[in-house]
Order: sequence, then C-alpha cells, then structure tokens
Amino acid sequence: MKSVLTTAVASADLAGRFPSSSDLESVQGSLQRAAARMEAAEKLAGNYDAVAQEAVDAIYKKFPNGSGRDIDANTQKDKCKRDIVHYLRLINYCLVVGGTGPLDEWGIAGAREVYKALGIDASTYVTGLSFLRDRGCAPRDLSAQALTEYRTYLDYVINAMS
Repeated sequence: MKSVLTTAVASADLAGRFPSSSDLESVQGSLQRAAARMEAAEKLAGNYDAVAQEAVDAIYKKFPNGSGRDIDANTQKDKCKRDIVHYLRLINYCLVVGGTGPLDEWGIAGAREVYKALGIDASTYVTGLSFLRDRGCAPRDLSAQALTEYRTYLDYVINAMS
C-alpha cells in the first residue's frame, strides 16, 4: 500500500541510494500529522452512516431525480449511500496509512468508466463529497489539523472524479 514511508523508501531504492534528507523530511512530516489523521479516522469510523446520509441528502437536493434511471427512489438512494460509504471507508484507510494508496487502488482506478457504463453521472458523487468537505467545521467536528487531513483526501477523490 502506498504511503509516504513506502514511497520514500521505494524511490530511494529505485535510484540505488539511501533516502535523502528531503525524503526523510516528508516521512517526518507525515509522522507529525499522524495524530490528526487518527483523530479524523476515528471520528469518521463512528459516523459512516450519518455522514453518508448527509451526502445523499445533498445530492438529492441538487439532483431531485438522482441519476434519472428508471428505478424507484429508495433503491436509488440506498445504492448512492452504499457508494458514498465505500468512498468514506477508503478515505478512512488513507487517513490511517497516511497516503492515497487505498483510494488509488480501490476507489479511483476505473471509477469514471464504471459510472459511465452504468449511466451514472460522476458529478452526483462530486456533489455529495463536496458537501461533506465544506460541511466540516473545526472545532465542532474535528480539530483544525484533523479536518485539514480529512479534507485533503476528500479533495483528492473529488479532483479524480471531476
């Protein structure tokens, strides 16, 4: 799994050298932010369903017809929530490892193609994830640093889907 540590070591190994001072500084920075990432991961893990429901509500506020497909609204909302929970879990994994590996491997690769094949506009997910990014508030929800870490991974997914 890709993390700052594995990336720094792999990069140095590929170049046939020891990790440089900049490699070590990036690892040190990641370790210094670890407590904030764990705070965000713990809070998110305890609230997947509620957070995902807020995203689904934001999606259906902007797109009342959802994806416009011919399935009943409750089934459509349940599937949308399932997908949002999937992304939230991947973000949680990223917070724990301190890198984008889980999102890259299990959430982003091929996502646009899958949604296109299913006739789902990725902008619906961008809407929900953007709502979650903008909804977060420090210190109400998380500390400022934990909120920054959480938003970083939300932005990563949003940009990949846009």
